[in-house]
Amino acid sequence: MTKFPIALLLLLFCGVPGIAASGFHDLGAIDRQVAEALGAGIGEPGGAATGVDRRLRLAACPATTIDPPLAGVVTVRCPALGWRLRVALARGGASAGAGAGAAMRGRAEPVIRRGDPVEMAVETGAFTVSMQAIAEQDGAPGDRIRVRADPKSAPRMAEVIDRGRVRIGGFK
Repeated sequence: MTKFPIALLLLLFCGVPGIAASGFHDLGAIDRQVAEALGAGIGEPGGAATGVDRRLRLAACPATTIDPPLAGVVTVRCPALGWRLRVALARGGASAGAGAGAAMRGRAEPVIRRGDPVEMAVETGAFTVSMQAIAEQDGAPGDRIRVRADPKSAPRMAEVIDRGRVRIGGFK
């Protein structure tokens, strides 16, 4: 074996700065971006539950985007390369879903409280169908919360419209 391949292997495994890590996205930058977007740090109510796993090796992205919180997670995307990363949100505050959504909008006050009766509507271009439901989470306008039409039905995710009114996805 020649000296050149051995020297190259030594450079790769000895931790020469920039050699092994080049081409990977800075995971600390993702943590900072998520904290800034949510308005809460790692482990704080409404913020990320934990930091991004440092074992990940994501291709370096020129510009990442953060989707609004949904179902207790926030998604970090790299549209240029096609990767996405879901970051779990810390539980606490009013509720995990409502607290995270409020953080993205500047911490609006909830207009629906857990246990409140709400009008759940499906809106389309031509008509609206509505029924009564019970809120299972607190929520401010724009938040997505769980609602249940009756105690035996499965919960549905709905968007808070106003005090006592929520909307579930319709056909447009």
